[in-house]
Parts: sequence; structure tokens; C-alpha cells
Amino acid sequence: MTPAPDPRTVAELIDAGARRFGDRPALVEGARTWTYAELAEDVRRTARAHIAAGVRPGGRVAIWAPNRSEYVLAMLGAQLAGAAVVPLNTRYRGREARVVLERSRAVSLVVANGFLGNDYLAMLRESAPGGGLPHLRTIVDLDGGTSEGVLSWPDFMAGADRVTTDELAAAEATLTPDTMCDLLFTSGTTGVPKGVMSAHRQTLGVAQVWAEGAGLTELDRYAIVNPFFHGFGYKAGIMAALSAGSAIHPVASFDPERLMAQVEREQITVLPGPPTIFITLIDHPRLADFDLSSLRFAIAGAATVPETLFEQMLDVLGFDQVGQAYGLTECLVATQSRPHEDPRHVADTTGPAVRGIEVRVVDAAGVDAALGEDGEIWLRGENVMLGYFEDPEATAEAIDGDGWLRTGDVGRLDEHGCLKITDRIKDMFTVGGFNVYPAEVENVLTGHPDVIEAAVVGVADERMGDVGHAHLRLRAGAALDDTVLTAYCRERLANFKVPRAFTVVEEFPRNASGKILKHAL
Repeated sequence: MTPAPDPRTVAELIDAGARRFGDRPALVEGARTWTYAELAEDVRRTARAHIAAGVRPGGRVAIWAPNRSEYVLAMLGAQLAGAAVVPLNTRYRGREARVVLERSRAVSLVVANGFLGNDYLAMLRESAPGGGLPHLRTIVDLDGGTSEGVLSWPDFMAGADRVTTDELAAAEATLTPDTMCDLLFTSGTTGVPKGVMSAHRQTLGVAQVWAEGAGLTELDRYAIVNPFFHGFGYKAGIMAALSAGSAIHPVASFDPERLMAQVEREQITVLPGPPTIFITLIDHPRLADFDLSSLRFAIAGAATVPETLFEQMLDVLGFDQVGQAYGLTECLVATQSRPHEDPRHVADTTGPAVRGIEVRVVDAAGVDAALGEDGEIWLRGENVMLGYFEDPEATAEAIDGDGWLRTGDVGRLDEHGCLKITDRIKDMFTVGGFNVYPAEVENVLTGHPDVIEAAVVGVADERMGDVGHAHLRLRAGAALDDTVLTAYCRERLANFKVPRAFTVVEEFPRNASGKILKHAL
């Protein structure tokens, strides 16, 4: 019997899930479980509610909420109705959200007003007292809806009764693999955010290759800590789980004890996240109080990973398999560790290119760098973005005529075709005419037994141009002085790479995906 082809639209994904995994759990939140059959039914009901609220094929629906069940329903329902989803970072303030809503011309906004004490709607109003969002016709508040002109979630869902199944079928009939599925805006912290467009086939392609690399099956219970508004939580999370028949367990915010209790209670098997999550769990004083033996697979990815992290994830946290992956919003999963790699190799590289993606490392002239030599990472393949929304100039600047995406990341390839991320081009600084990539220095610093995390930035210096300043998070009870750290670095780094100053911090400023915000340092 010929296997069914992989779904190429979200509607096909939902139907395939109901057909293949009908009574298996698809979404679990507290005491509530949706089977794959029930999820398909509720997603279509939510799609009808979107249509009742004025969403039409080709429109955009924004979601400003944490990881929770309604997010999954609102997102998938909008995509079945023919709209593209525009996720908003839960850490956005009013002006940042307004910019994305204006640029995307979203017609509907689903918001969890009050999450972590944030009055998102008040922030929006205060960001432009005169209005200024003429395209936004519907606002749905997941946790209220008492404000004038704002629908509660139950009232929004009641609108589904006004839309027939034929009307929904007509909207679904507009979907093709090339229909825009989502519009993810890049971080606007250092400039104007750009909207990254992906088609249904690309979003599902990312999900399928990530699921393959993780070995996801219908027996897996996937705790998604990475935010749903980020590609990692959305495409490598929700969509990857749905493509494999795994159960989605949303985690609204990271609390180590709550998370460990959830792993024990719900027998979680898959738990990816940024390195800081695993470092926190490994060092947690109550780690031994929880049974984490169900954990099977994790991916942690960053330019800087402590050398022993993956060994500790295996030996201390008890994972069966660990890996790294590399990607960016414009091509979410480009490389991924091979199954059961040596943990030291996993710490050093992000693995080879995934199915459907080519990787090059090139010098400033666009010539391929030699193995082991640093250069800019270029990517090409079917899951590279369609382009930047209504910005052909920025698209042409990012993707050349042969389809190569210039990532702005620096890395090197080894003899096995595995990619090591060195740093971001923009994070590099120059000391006395020599280039310094902070990640190299950070890797040395985190090799010190008392250093948990490090972030190195360049600061202006009249004589040298720039010099390094290292910010460190230490293990509990540790105390280090600058003389000791300088000597430690001098033994392991060229003189110009050794930081000139060190600052110990309690916590690093981070974005919602866990990356350290170096501009804030």
C-alpha cells in the first residue's frame, strides 16, 4: 500500500491527523484533552467563528497570547479560513505591537489581555490615542472581553453558528501549498521589523523535517516551552507534533519546579528549549525530588553552549537523545544533529543540513570558505522564506538571484558536513584590527567550572577601537575576580580576544525565546 503523501496545507494536516490518529491525544491542557478527531472538529468551528468575525481568504489574523489551547485553535482556525497568522511577542509593548498590526494590516486580533499583569489593550490605545488601526475590525480577549468593542472568547466562538459548513468549505478551497500561511516579524529591537512570509508547504515542510530529526511519533508527549509566537514553538512545536501524531502540552511560562512536576505528572517525553532552561534544571536544588525518567529527546540551540551541557542533559536530566539545530526566522530549521551523536560533538556543531536545504559558508567575496574556516552562512532550499512582506528591496538584499539566503550568521563546516555557529556578523567587534567573535570567547568562559553563562560585547576604546567586556552568571556561592578570569582566558585565547573587563550579573536580559539581548548589555 502506497503511503499517503505528506500534507501540504494546514487543512490537509488537520484532516490527516483526524484520519490517522483519531482517538490519540492531540492537545492536553490541565484536565482537558482533545483527541485528534476532536481537535479537527474544534479547529473547523473556530475557522467558522473567524469567518463570522469578518476574516476572509488572504487576510491576516494577529495573536498576542502565551502558550495555551486557545492559541492553537485560533491559529489553526484562521489558517483553515484562508488567512495568514501574525504572531505577536508577549513581551511587546504597545508601540511594538502597533507597528506589526499596522504593517500586516491585520483584520483581527486575538489577545490574552492581562497575561503576566500586562494590559495589552491599554498599551495599544496609549500608543496612538487617535486610533490608527483602520484595518483591525475584531478584537477577541481570551480572558475577558468586557471592554467596549472587544469580544470574549465564548462570544467569538458563538459566531460559528452563523456560518455554514459550505461557507467554510469555500474558504478552505482557496488554500494551496503556496498560500501564505504565516507572517512572522523579525525582532524590531535594533531596527524596523520585517515580516517573513512562509507558504503552507514551507511551514509544514519545516515541521516534517524537525519531526523526522526528533523521531517524533504518536506515543510522544511534547511539552512546548518555546513560545508559540516564535518559530521554534510554532513550527518545530505545534506543527511538528501535529505532523507526527504527538500530544501537545503547552507551557505558558517557564517555572522550573512547575515544569519538572508537569514532566513527572504527564510523563513528558520531548522537551526542547534554549540552553538556559536545561542549565537551570541541572542546577536546581530540588531536581532529585522529581521523576524525569520519561524524558526521551531534547534540542538546545545557541551560538554559545557550555561544553558539558549535553553530557549533563544525558547523565543528570536523563534524556535518551540530545541534539542541536540551527535556523532563523527566514529558514527555521536548516541543520540538525544526527541521532545519538557524541554529546561533545553535539555541543560543538549544529549538525548537517536537513532534507531539502543546502548550506554554504562563504568569504566576503562570496567564495566558498575552506573546511574549518569561518565565513557567512548561506542557505538555499524549499523551506527558505517566500520573502519579506511588501518589501522587495529587503528581499533582494537577503536572497540572491540563485536563491541563496544570506543569513548574517558566521560559521564553519567540518569534514562531516556539520555546521558550527561562530557568531552573528553584527556581534563581531574589532580589537586593534583583529576580528573577535564573542561566541568563541564565551565558550572559553563557560568552560570555567564556576561560570554558568557568559555574554561578551565590544565596547569603544580610543586606542584599540573596541575591547571585550564579559558579563557572567556564576554558580551559587562562587566568587571570581578579574585577575583570575584574565589569567584563565590568557591561557586559552590570543591576547586581543581576552576581555578587558568582567561584570557578574544575577540574570541576563533576554528575549522571549531565551536569547541574551546583547544590545541591552
